[in-house]
Amino acid sequence: MTSLPNANWNYPTAMRFGVGRIKEIADACRSVGISRPLVVTDPGLAGLPMVTDMIARAAEEGIEAGLFSAIKPNPVGQNIDAGVIAYREGNHDGVIAFGGGSGLDAGKTIALMVGQSRPLWDFEDVGDNWTRADADAIPPIIAVPTTSGTGSEVGRATVITNQDTHRKLILFHPKLMPSLVICDPELVAGLPPHITAGTGMDALAHCFEAYCAPSYHPMADGIAMEGMRLIQTWLPRAVADGSDLEARSHMMSAAAMGATAFQKGLGAIHSLSHPVGAIYDTHHGLTNAVFMPYVMNFNRSAIEDRIDRLAAYLGHKNPGFNSVFDWVMELRSSFDVPNTATDLGVEAERAEEISVLAEADPSTGSNPIPVGAAEMRQMLDAALEGRL
Repeated sequence: MTSLPNANWNYPTAMRFGVGRIKEIADACRSVGISRPLVVTDPGLAGLPMVTDMIARAAEEGIEAGLFSAIKPNPVGQNIDAGVIAYREGNHDGVIAFGGGSGLDAGKTIALMVGQSRPLWDFEDVGDNWTRADADAIPPIIAVPTTSGTGSEVGRATVITNQDTHRKLILFHPKLMPSLVICDPELVAGLPPHITAGTGMDALAHCFEAYCAPSYHPMADGIAMEGMRLIQTWLPRAVADGSDLEARSHMMSAAAMGATAFQKGLGAIHSLSHPVGAIYDTHHGLTNAVFMPYVMNFNRSAIEDRIDRLAAYLGHKNPGFNSVFDWVMELRSSFDVPNTATDLGVEAERAEEISVLAEADPSTGSNPIPVGAAEMRQMLDAALEGRL
């Protein structure tokens, strides 16, 4: 039998990685000073054994956990407000953020807000807004990912939708980095193929855009390249057989690597994906996958040399931009990713609105080619029409 990964990591935070390690939840809580955690997850997971068994096991070991699950697939500000009320009423002293991107981001944001007097949107990732927060009032966070895509378990930011403005806003604070992460591949083994594919493409978008961002960060570049190699090798296997714990393990690593790498920056894939997700409530990873080739083509002149190196590292025959582009297109096709933004439900009459929102997205500043609303419209129109 193949030996499965099992290790304790401290990069970028403390991580307990390996099959079955969710059983350590009570010890994990004690190690970061939590005795009454609020488990934040999504409604689809709240009643499943992976959550109920964890809470019961923790209780057997003296850790009494509450549960909050009133969050949308793309969490909104009202979800956070309700979670803060639940936290305070339950007299909790820490958060277990459990789930995919929605559960992780909502849990981390609730932890951010339980001790603040300013409104949520005051902490948008613009300038030094994060310094407005009372850092001492942010309780410990344990993150438990159940998908392999967002990588929010190793991030210092969250994405929450402002329902009033239809904008997905990135919120940042250094203490949003979880104090401890439990990565247990058994928790993702039951994901259906389409969710495995969508979250895996999200991890690929994180690695790819971080690698292509123009700032100097060779450590992030190396992490992103290896993340893409893992995705190339293991994502098709994870989609084909969700019980393949070796593939699940490596995809959990790749997701964390993507989020670690994108401290370097992201780009127009995410800039376009965020407003589309906010307006149409589309799956974030799937939306990234739709926009990926259109943004790649737009940025080609600025990234081609870099992509040549990536293609060689990935072991492609005739390595170059075209081989990487073809690989992305093959993944999209094999996973039944819609080819156009129109297929996602995006309406041409809202293209100008989306382009303006995309220009304002924090990811835009690190796109390899400087872009504004006009360039966003160019990429969006190509995606709507399927022009590659």
